[in-house]
Amino acid sequence: MDPYEVEFIGENRIVSIIPNFTYDKIYLICGEFGPFRAGLPMNVPLWLAMMLKQKQKCRIVPPDWMDLDVLENIKEEEKRSRFFTKMPNEHYMVEAKLILGAASEDVPNAAEIKTIIKDIWDIRMSKLRTSMDALMKSGGGYGRLDHLTMMEINSAKPLLPSAMDYLLQIQMKAQKKVTQQSLLNTSTFSQSGSSQNT
Repeated sequence: MDPYEVEFIGENRIVSIIPNFTYDKIYLICGEFGPFRAGLPMNVPLWLAMMLKQKQKCRIVPPDWMDLDVLENIKEEEKRSRFFTKMPNEHYMVEAKLILGAASEDVPNAAEIKTIIKDIWDIRMSKLRTSMDALMKSGGGYGRLDHLTMMEINSAKPLLPSAMDYLLQIQMKAQKKVTQQSLLNTSTFSQSGSSQNT
C-alpha cells in the first residue's frame, strides 16, 4: 500500500461540519448524507468536508483530539514511554494534514497544533527507527510493534524489507563460509589420518 492509498482510506473518516447552505440528502456510493441545514452540525466523510470547504460551503468542526491540551498530553506520554502509545485516531496525520491545510481558520491554535503533531510524528519515527535498528542488530526475523498507524507503517515499508533481505543474504553467506570451512577441516583431518596409517 502506498501513501496515496493510506490517505484515501483516511479520507473516508467521518468528521463534523457546519454547512452554510440548505440542501436535501445526497446519495453516494459510500452512503447517504444530509439533509444539509445551514448552521446545524452534521457528519460527513473527510473528503466531502474538504470539497465543501474548498467551495466555501461549510466550516469544519475540529475532531476532539485536535486540541492543544490533548495533543500536549499525547506528546508527553509518547516521550516518557519507550513503547508506542495508542493514538486517538488511526489516521491522525491524514486528518491533520487535510484539515490544517484547507481549514486552519476553523481550528483554534492551528499553528501550535500543527507543530505538536509534527513533534509527535518525529518522536514516533525516532522510536520506529530505533526499533528497526535493534531488530537488525539482533538478527531477528520478525518484530512486534503495537499502536502504529497505517501511515507510520507505510513510512518504514520502503526500507525494512530491503534491509531484511540484505541481512538474510549476509547470514546465508556467513553460514555458507562456516559450512565450507567445516568441510575443509573435515577433509584435511581425514587426509592427515590416512597419511599416518601408511
